[in-house]
Amino acid sequence: MIAQAAALPGEEISRPSSIWKQSLATFIENRLALAGAIVLVLLILFSFVGPLLYHTNQTATNLINENLAPSGSHLLGTTPEGRDELGRLMVGGQSTIEVGLGVGVLATLFGMVYGSVAGYLGGVVDAVMMRIVDALLSIPYLFFVVLLAALVQVNLLVLILVLSAVSWLSTARLVRGETLSLRTRDFVSASTGFGSRMRHVIARHITPNLLGVVVVNGTLKVADAILAFAAVAYLGLGPAPPATNWGELISAGINNLFDGYWWQLWPAGVLIVAIVIAVNVIGDGLSDVVEVRLQKR
Repeated sequence: MIAQAAALPGEEISRPSSIWKQSLATFIENRLALAGAIVLVLLILFSFVGPLLYHTNQTATNLINENLAPSGSHLLGTTPEGRDELGRLMVGGQSTIEVGLGVGVLATLFGMVYGSVAGYLGGVVDAVMMRIVDALLSIPYLFFVVLLAALVQVNLLVLILVLSAVSWLSTARLVRGETLSLRTRDFVSASTGFGSRMRHVIARHITPNLLGVVVVNGTLKVADAILAFAAVAYLGLGPAPPATNWGELISAGINNLFDGYWWQLWPAGVLIVAIVIAVNVIGDGLSDVVEVRLQKR
């Protein structure tokens, strides 16, 4: 009995002491999510580190080199303006990733705050706040984005704000529904009974239990923002040249598709599909991590 009792502290010490190590181990167990994370890191390095290693001129046009096929001097050929296509893909990836991450963070944070407040307060406040959401959701998503993008001078910051303005709505509804369920739980009632303020209850008890849903939804927002940005740029409402993005490259590639210039279309399309799938599977992995952490609370 003494030996058994003495072994218990050692067993406790041998367990993972860091919650981050536990989270990392849980994420790695999801091999698909790990592969998605590797793909995302490679795409980030391709977009932000690649131009430092593969030097090209992406500002000036060179019509002598227009529509050249892939070769040793231009690994993926050239664009109709004579710019190097591979360098163009790298520069375009920067704005695409920045918009996706920016919209994902802003839309998720605002939607989480809005939905949790509406769900926790309930009553008339909830009804009014959610009718506003319903009214905005009745407007077609892409139409709203195109309308806002057409009314203002477009740059990356404006596009992030425009896409965030229409992306937070579904997050708010999702969070509001989860909050309506959580606010009736015993731990929330106990905290309220002890005199805790709404801000404390939402921050300490509601928000941690929303993380699993919010994290997955946030990753979906990143993917949706990348697709929406590509659609807006495809319609010609993206940042003005020489700035570029993968959606604008697809638009230019389709215009020259029947001329046999495949390198102007397919690489950008493959990169968009790759980053969207990578972000989605990462969301699944993060959901597993959050669930494990909540079980240990």
